[in-house]
Amino acid sequence: MSERILRLAIPAGSLQEATLDLLRNAGYRVTLGGRSYNPDLGDPEIASTLIRAQEIPRYVHNGLMDAGLTGHDWILENQASVVEVAELLYSKVSRKPAKWVLAVPERSEIQTVGDLEGKRIATELVAITKDYLEERGVQASVEFSWGATEAKPPELADAIVEVTETGTSLRANGLRIIDTVLESTPRFIANETAWADPWKRRKVEDLVLMLKGAMAAEGKVGLMLNVRKDELDQVVAVLPALKQPTISALADSEWVAVNTIVDEAVVREIIPKLKEAGAQGIVEYPLNKIIE
Repeated sequence: MSERILRLAIPAGSLQEATLDLLRNAGYRVTLGGRSYNPDLGDPEIASTLIRAQEIPRYVHNGLMDAGLTGHDWILENQASVVEVAELLYSKVSRKPAKWVLAVPERSEIQTVGDLEGKRIATELVAITKDYLEERGVQASVEFSWGATEAKPPELADAIVEVTETGTSLRANGLRIIDTVLESTPRFIANETAWADPWKRRKVEDLVLMLKGAMAAEGKVGLMLNVRKDELDQVVAVLPALKQPTISALADSEWVAVNTIVDEAVVREIIPKLKEAGAQGIVEYPLNKIIE
């Protein structure tokens, strides 16, 4: 065991598998026992713990954890004073921000935020919801919801503030959205004291660099091919490159090698076009990380 340890909080629950997969793609050898709350990342200098995303900002703020991954929503809800090292657009469903929305039953007479005056609202995001209502001059009762929030209207609440990425669950429960309260994305955060420690800061920066590299490589593949110099322009014109392709000389002075990165979704369309344009020896290969 290393004498220097970075205590890392990994979100348990809905973001858990997406986070562990991202760490794997970033090069960490993640292993997790069936009942364990301490994933092994294959790095003796990192001690990780699974913690609910809602609680991570508080533990990082208090110094019980040096760093962690959580949502911007929970940083605000906990009023946590932490260093937001990076925004990491990943989730269990998409790369889009999660939305906390104000929703009511389909048949409700409530049409606008102003109609919530004197009503009951159920949510896990109590502090932010209260601020949202106060900014709009609306007085309503905001009650903490321990779960199954979509099922509470209309008997237990007149409205809810709930997180959604697609709105599917809300519609399935007969709810309609009347406003967006907050948009949130995952953030890599650090404790202020830990961030001031040169070793821990470097460890965090290296970790974030690898996570960003893994995210950048998602949906991308590399292409290598050979082409005659006199056909190079027409081959390059086919490539929707991330950046200008790398052109390298070959032993045969009449030929060059081309190396580039493209979206995986277009490979099946452009390989035949590359072949037609004169490319030979076309090789597609997977990418683990792209470091800018």
